[in-house]
Amino acid sequence: MRKVRFILMSLVAAILVGCGTTSTVPITGRKQTLMVSDGEVLSLATQQYKEFMTKAKRSTNAANTAMVQRVGQKLANAVTQYLNANGLASEVQNFQWEFNLVADKQVNAWCMPGGKIVVYEGLLPVTQDEGSLAIVLGHEIAHAVAKHSAEQMSNQIKQQYGTQIGTTVLGALGMGQNTQGIVQAIAAQGFSFANLKYSRDHENEADHIGLIITAMAGYDPQVALPFWQRMAASSNQQTVEFLSDHPSDATRINNIQKWMPEALKYYRR
Repeated sequence: MRKVRFILMSLVAAILVGCGTTSTVPITGRKQTLMVSDGEVLSLATQQYKEFMTKAKRSTNAANTAMVQRVGQKLANAVTQYLNANGLASEVQNFQWEFNLVADKQVNAWCMPGGKIVVYEGLLPVTQDEGSLAIVLGHEIAHAVAKHSAEQMSNQIKQQYGTQIGTTVLGALGMGQNTQGIVQAIAAQGFSFANLKYSRDHENEADHIGLIITAMAGYDPQVALPFWQRMAASSNQQTVEFLSDHPSDATRINNIQKWMPEALKYYRR
């Protein structure tokens, strides 16, 4: 019986590896295996973004709205330029950048796959200036560029397969079961890009990539250190949604200090 179970598990593992596609995360160079296509992820993200924006209340502060859009677009332009210059022009088509400021006191911001970014007004008293806002937006854009949502969805699919080892699952896999159905099943269980809680590894990678993106866009990456110190103080007083499953404040700041020399190489005033 144990031998049969081992064989089944080995078969499922082999199938999962065979079904996935391997890609490289820009800037960090990390390899990742994705079991969902860009089209599948973007379709879900677009739908959820539209649903969110129909219910959200847009900020009436014209100056702050313009600032979010201005900073966001500079970062998006920097990312586009980097991708084009590094043989990743095919990735550019996956992003239709859009930046919105919503009237909400939460200290929060997020970016959906495809480049749909939302900033909550409650975040601005902590960012205080454009440079610190760029640190936040760079971090969120990094999640999208690194395809962290697709990677987490892929992990959920692997886990789902792993708990269904047996002839039925193997038979279904052998028949070429469409990943789209699995993605829809995940979405039906309450999957939400806007509320996605990234793992610590993804948070660290987003910090790293975001720091580089910020520097590429012409913002001084060194403002990240006092900003994250302010965020640490803020999180002691209230819930900071977009820091869910984040590394400790000390670890985050130490990592940023470690990456700073690399980021400064990209920085041009």
